[in-house]
Amino acid sequence: MMPYAADELGRPTFFISSMAMHTQNLQQDARASLLITQPDVSGDPLGAARLTLLGGVREAPEAEVRDLYLSRYESAKYWQEYTDFAYYRLEISGVYFIGGFGVMGWIAAEDYGSALPDPLAKAAPGIIQHMNTDHADALLLIARRLAGEAADEAVMTAVDRLGFHLRLRSGDRIHGRRVAFLREVRNSDAARGVLTEMVRQARSREAV
Repeated sequence: MMPYAADELGRPTFFISSMAMHTQNLQQDARASLLITQPDVSGDPLGAARLTLLGGVREAPEAEVRDLYLSRYESAKYWQEYTDFAYYRLEISGVYFIGGFGVMGWIAAEDYGSALPDPLAKAAPGIIQHMNTDHADALLLIARRLAGEAADEAVMTAVDRLGFHLRLRSGDRIHGRRVAFLREVRNSDAARGVLTEMVRQARSREAV
């Protein structure tokens, strides 16, 4: 478990002490991985999205990363004068992504480095919690009428600008399904509008 600040290429920067065992291990062998998990707002951590970054961790120039790190962790300013602390950065060589049940795969380091942050990243936990708490019936309706899944239960586990992932239960079978938005959304208001429109479409198909 490690606090980190990611730069414009998505490379995590750490501020760690040479007295820590993980730092001593890195000095002996720079190969490392960092697991980044989505907040569990669906009630099932295995249904949440997560990302594993692999590569080599080496000391980074303080002038390059100090302001970035302190912008994320202001309290770290109290440790700046300690001689055993230094900045380190993970140079990414591989990325493995799991988006929920049945959604996973390797991502090339070049594609990861050139990708832009999803505009719904900060709003996603609130959207997921709201949909699962207040609109579980709407998610089930979307799964049945728009995704063609004969599900008994549908839970949203992830959402981004292009769509969302559902964890579906059909009898004893549990599986995942990606559902595309009707159009790209870039904020929570737009996501709310598109989801409302999708529910309306699903209801109209149910009435036919």
